[in-house]
Amino acid sequence: MAKNVTYRLRLLIVAMLVAVSANAQQLGLKTNLLYWATTTPNVGLELQTGRKHSVQAFYGINPWKFNDNKSIRHWMVQPEYRYWFCQTFNGWFLGVHAMGGQFNAGGIELPFGMFKEFKDHRYEGWFVGGGLTAGYQWPLSKHWNLETSLGVGYDYIHYKKFECKTCGNKKGEGHHNYVGPTKAAVELIYVF
Repeated sequence: MAKNVTYRLRLLIVAMLVAVSANAQQLGLKTNLLYWATTTPNVGLELQTGRKHSVQAFYGINPWKFNDNKSIRHWMVQPEYRYWFCQTFNGWFLGVHAMGGQFNAGGIELPFGMFKEFKDHRYEGWFVGGGLTAGYQWPLSKHWNLETSLGVGYDYIHYKKFECKTCGNKKGEGHHNYVGPTKAAVELIYVF
């Protein structure tokens, strides 16, 4: 899993850099500080495609297994189109995002009582979905920006459920249609 994820990340970065050099537009390299709080390394690239338009690709991977067999291992990719009300990399924006990835999680308690079953069971599977984003970006200096954004939408989640956190027989397989928050970000951005 980690080898394929590393390959995908490199391919994404190369594609974005080629697009930037061809168009000579602004590019932002970003990371979501909230995602780091879940021990998930992440990186995003945002490319200005017009005075009020940008596209971004965001990638996160959590390969860690914690003490007591707790795990929130996953990878996720999230492309997004943004319309800026003032100009790109400054002020309010609205976006449309897609998302997809894989997970293997168990033995954890998520905030706000989400997915309570993760505490006593292990789930593995994949998800795909999308939604709408709203946010604001503040220029801090010539090259540094800070952004906050929130997204809501839909995810189709396919999973296998297992008896315990790390072992046990498969208890079932199914899917879940999730509607709610699909993105929360406080991002630090370096603008080239």
